[in-house]
Amino acid sequence: MKQLRSKVIRAGLEALYVTGAHRLFRPVFAGIGSIFMLHHVRPPRDALFQPNSHLEVAPNFLRAVLVHLRSRGIDIITMDELHRRMTGRDFSRRFACFTFDDGYRDNRDFALPIMREFDAPFTVYVASDFAQNTGNLWWVLLERVIAKATSVEADIDGKTSPIDTSTLSAKNAAFERLHDWLRALPGRDDLAREIGKLCARHGIDQAAICRDLCMSWDELNPFAADPLVGIGAHTVTHCNLAQQPDEIASQEMTTSRARIESAIHRPVLHFAYPYGDRLAAGPREFAFAKAAGFKTAVTTRPGMMFPENAEYPTALPRVSLNGNYQDERLLPVLTSGAATAMWNGFRRVNAA
Repeated sequence: MKQLRSKVIRAGLEALYVTGAHRLFRPVFAGIGSIFMLHHVRPPRDALFQPNSHLEVAPNFLRAVLVHLRSRGIDIITMDELHRRMTGRDFSRRFACFTFDDGYRDNRDFALPIMREFDAPFTVYVASDFAQNTGNLWWVLLERVIAKATSVEADIDGKTSPIDTSTLSAKNAAFERLHDWLRALPGRDDLAREIGKLCARHGIDQAAICRDLCMSWDELNPFAADPLVGIGAHTVTHCNLAQQPDEIASQEMTTSRARIESAIHRPVLHFAYPYGDRLAAGPREFAFAKAAGFKTAVTTRPGMMFPENAEYPTALPRVSLNGNYQDERLLPVLTSGAATAMWNGFRRVNAA
């Protein structure tokens, strides 16, 4: 289903590009700017089985995005500056913000040098358990389990079910099924327990993967000192906040902020909701982020920025720059607002 949805979205972007229809949308739906969402920036991998490839773009694509924005005179600004413009109703110039979720080491090794080429600031939202090398990157762990195995057993609905993973198509189907099952588990401890069982059965070292992929506190400290880098919070455990009781959801926000501030000795005033869609972040979570003292909080709901978004600073939309659509030809479509307008039924703000 996810692969089909990606193909449909890609076809829609292609249609907008080929017909030039995105040009008609731009004056109305490009808005005053955009917040771009990224995860990994790194060279392409060779493996055939890459179910998480949508979470990564190649360095050259990031460079192409920056060239595109600079060529159109769009300001590339910090989240602090975005907040200033929104609260001051300063909408005289179009802007773009770059945000990276989770705290991956490739943000330092591959993204930072490119951002320096363009003197472009960006914000990295850190899950504090990831920085402590104790985090549960369960979507990566699931990929590693399925890549290694020819059959996987999972305790779904109280029953141990064998799942075929012997071929590429079987692996993709198994990943989609298990991904949806794990994400739907009601509590953060439930997900950790079940992915832990899968890793134990198939000899996957959870801690080693976190160490390999994520910056530690020792690495984040000098990284955060770079004048182009801003650090935001992304909870403690990267859990689905909407599935947690009030106390835990609030604690995930406040504790992550406190840990990061203690480690990097800088204020942390911006937040990103893990997963960030309607099933993970809604009015309750938006209120918690405000109560925790964050100036802004970003979702994964698609959308451009409009003056009306100033009324909802803890429910901001983003435009995903991901591996499914990293085609330079499509950049004018992505920045026109055409695709997100159609996705949102032509509503300018989606914060309910």
